[in-house]
Amino acid sequence: MYEETSKVTEKTLDIKRAIDSLREEIEAIDLYNQRADATQDEDLKKVLLHNAKEEKEHSAMLIEWLRKNDAELEDELKEYLFKS
Repeated sequence: MYEETSKVTEKTLDIKRAIDSLREEIEAIDLYNQRADATQDEDLKKVLLHNAKEEKEHSAMLIEWLRKNDAELEDELKEYLFKS
């Protein structure tokens, strides 16, 4: 936290919690993908890729929560996501 917690609204704290969690989920995806690429064991690879997929689900859930709770972010997502 960069600012004193007492000076930050509860909404801002919740958004920070979601952003921190999203960052952690994205990092976990990266780690699982790297480990899946590196292993020679096909059974382990399947487990690691399954775990990465679950982290992607968690990431999507957090993005959706952020969209619902940050109107400016929602506008940007509408502008840039799912375009050809």
